[in-house]
Amino acid sequence: MRVYVPLTLPGLAEAHKTGELGSGPLVAYAVTPALREWYLSDDIEELEYAALGRAALASLRLLAADPGAPRRRVVVAADVPDGAAVSDPDRGLDPAALGEVRVARSVPLAKAASVHVDGEDAEADVAAAAEALAAADGGDDDAQFVVDGAEDHELLWFAAQEIPHLVGSGD
Repeated sequence: MRVYVPLTLPGLAEAHKTGELGSGPLVAYAVTPALREWYLSDDIEELEYAALGRAALASLRLLAADPGAPRRRVVVAADVPDGAAVSDPDRGLDPAALGEVRVARSVPLAKAASVHVDGEDAEADVAAAAEALAAADGGDDDAQFVVDGAEDHELLWFAAQEIPHLVGSGD
């Protein structure tokens, strides 16, 4: 099963150092039955893109909680065994939890299929979105417009082998 793990650049650097994505349980996003129902599509590529978008929003939340992190959303696409990622049936149709899954154990970084990161040109919009997130969650339409502005930036695709370059270790 393909899961999309939200991170920050410091989180990606830590994963590169330790060789694993988190210590588990790990929050990730995937094509779940609730996401399929919400998105109303049978096209797996569209559904995976929707799961990636949900993970990008979760990455933005991580950035809002870590003011020192570079203002670039990071999502790692990784493959885990079927059944390793489980959605919470009680939160299945909660809009805030669409596509959310829990992976009980850490995911080896070697299982990463790709990494998706904002380009440098997105940093100002992502910074503004991270700053506006709490107000948007509270129902402020202007703040939601700012948060949506980050989504105007497509995450760039990188091969897993490019992680050292992304985190500046140059290995």
